[in-house]
Amino acid sequence: MTTTAIPSEAKRAPATTPKRRPRRERQGAAWVFLSPWVLGATVLTLLPMAVSLYLSFTDYDLFNPPKWVGLRNYAQMFTEDPRYWRSVVTTLTYVVIAVPLQLALALVVALALKGMKRGKGFYRSAFYAPSLLGASMSIALVWRAVFNDGGTVDNLLGTGGWVNKPGFALLAVALLTVWQFGAPMVIFLAGLQQIPAELYEAAAVDGAGKWRQFLSVTVPMLSPVLFFNLVLQTIQAFQVFTPAFAISAGKGGPADSTLVYTMYLYDRGFVASHMGYASAMAWVLLLVIGVVTAVLFRTSRSWVFYASEGDR
Repeated sequence: MTTTAIPSEAKRAPATTPKRRPRRERQGAAWVFLSPWVLGATVLTLLPMAVSLYLSFTDYDLFNPPKWVGLRNYAQMFTEDPRYWRSVVTTLTYVVIAVPLQLALALVVALALKGMKRGKGFYRSAFYAPSLLGASMSIALVWRAVFNDGGTVDNLLGTGGWVNKPGFALLAVALLTVWQFGAPMVIFLAGLQQIPAELYEAAAVDGAGKWRQFLSVTVPMLSPVLFFNLVLQTIQAFQVFTPAFAISAGKGGPADSTLVYTMYLYDRGFVASHMGYASAMAWVLLLVIGVVTAVLFRTSRSWVFYASEGDR
């Protein structure tokens, strides 16, 4: 009887390690996958920005070739156009009103949802829905009807239509933005869920009440999320257009009380056909948003707490 010997491990062929592709070949594959994004960013963002920058130094009416005028658009904007400065003041007022109210309401609702045991998913979706719907023109028109003469607010408060009063029209626009608190609310809720429960327990042992726990534990631990929401909502507030356009019927009234910056930019560019002037306004807005964002980042060093750093 013959037996077949089983080959030992030493006699097996050694496993071959796969050869790595050359670095240049790997980079080429990466650029192939990135090419749609690079092409889109170049054609849809960088190239239009370059054209807009050029047009800001020209007199261009959309129908005739642009004529180079240098800094005349910027000089006219700052020294000869009082309506431009009214739009600046209106926009700054809107930002100061809308952003703090929206963040405060979002934080209050997030705190309420955190403590819920049942139905959290339903209420989270319900509160987030306005953020999906509020930017549409249809919702803005409904909002105008609510705050118009004979609307819901007039019937409940007897104050008349807010959209026809210079002192209340911008507040109606800001309240529409505040109503869209769903996105920052979800971000706040995610940040609250990351705060260790041991911190609240330690604060309670030391005799801290709910309000002291909120000030000493919740606010410092939530400060990075608060800073993120503040930057994001501030940038969006400077670019507000649809609510003000719909509520004022595209006129910025009454008495230019809802003439926000982007609406005046639209008026100069597409109504008056001063596209060079509108391009200059757009670049000023970009620079202002950049400066405001830089200031927020600079001041955040004194009030934003990062747990990994261990200090403020």
